[in-house]
Amino acid sequence: MHYFIFPDADTTMYQASASRNTGLDEILQIDKSMNASGGNVRVSRILMKFDLAYISQSMHRGTIARDAKFYLNMYDANPVNINYSQSLYAYPVSQSWVVGQGFLGDSPATQEGASWAYRDGLTAKNYWVSGSETGGTWYTSSYSSQSFAYGTTDMRMDVTPIVSKWMDKTYENEGFIIKRSGSLSNTDTSTDEGSTDRLGNFKFFSSNTHTIYPPKLEVEWYDTVWNTGSLSALSSTQLEDMVFYMKALRPEYKEKSKTKFRVVGRERYPTKSYSNTASEYLTAKYLPSGSKANIGKDGAYYSILDTQTEDVIVPYGTGSLISCDSTGNYFNFWMNGLQSERYYKFEFKVVSGSNTSEETIQYFDDDFVFKVVR
Repeated sequence: MHYFIFPDADTTMYQASASRNTGLDEILQIDKSMNASGGNVRVSRILMKFDLAYISQSMHRGTIARDAKFYLNMYDANPVNINYSQSLYAYPVSQSWVVGQGFLGDSPATQEGASWAYRDGLTAKNYWVSGSETGGTWYTSSYSSQSFAYGTTDMRMDVTPIVSKWMDKTYENEGFIIKRSGSLSNTDTSTDEGSTDRLGNFKFFSSNTHTIYPPKLEVEWYDTVWNTGSLSALSSTQLEDMVFYMKALRPEYKEKSKTKFRVVGRERYPTKSYSNTASEYLTAKYLPSGSKANIGKDGAYYSILDTQTEDVIVPYGTGSLISCDSTGNYFNFWMNGLQSERYYKFEFKVVSGSNTSEETIQYFDDDFVFKVVR
């Protein structure tokens, strides 16, 4: 299963303009600038916070597995001069902060809200570190990272180590700080932030974007149940020439709905049985079963894509294995993580005979399109 939430707050802190707030900007930046000789290095860092109350409650109730994985998704917004293989890091912020209502282009600069120097703005003057301009404070014992090879792509960073610390109350949830490697106040010249290397500027869409690409926190967990009852399995021969379809797929679903989807795989030309008065075309059989320990091997998986952009919203993986009960195959999905008033489509992958010479991988995309509505 996959569940998505969007940020309550995000902003960029700029070292070059230490008291400037940019809490309403549509773009979040991790940039680095310096003069012609490589001096006066100045960087920026991103703050981002999600409300985890519903996720915590759902884990306590058992509707979200306690061993769920968490991924921070951020979407590429035309970066500049990313010419080196490099990494970005996420750390848990160690103090509270105020998002503010400023823009990078404000003149004069908006100085109320989080900035490189202050947690809350120029009026209260609550420095991150008393009397210093440090660009945030964070815990270093739990962190996550993602590498970018000579360019950028959308970010899908595994932040499970950080969220786990929030869930078990080791740290209070004050959000993420996302940055290159570097120290408080950017004083360590041996790190990516402090060095004289020209690393370019990352840009990502913020929660204030007018595009379909706001950041989101993705929760993924294994929810597959396998109880076939008296059903029979599709044989390897039947799987080779299989008809695959969804039962009762509706054209529209409400954005907060939770839906069970039924899928069917059957042999294309079933052998007629004169001892059975029911149509062989209606006889349910089950698809190959999968397991948490063998993701990518035998099993039936679903994926969800945006029909216009072809962006993958839900990838094939641990959270997209198809289940089975005595009626047939199915999977559950919560619609709240999808943008309303947009069209999406399901695609399916069926793997059988893995680790043998008879392995087959089949994909099915037969116009399984639906719209999410308000």
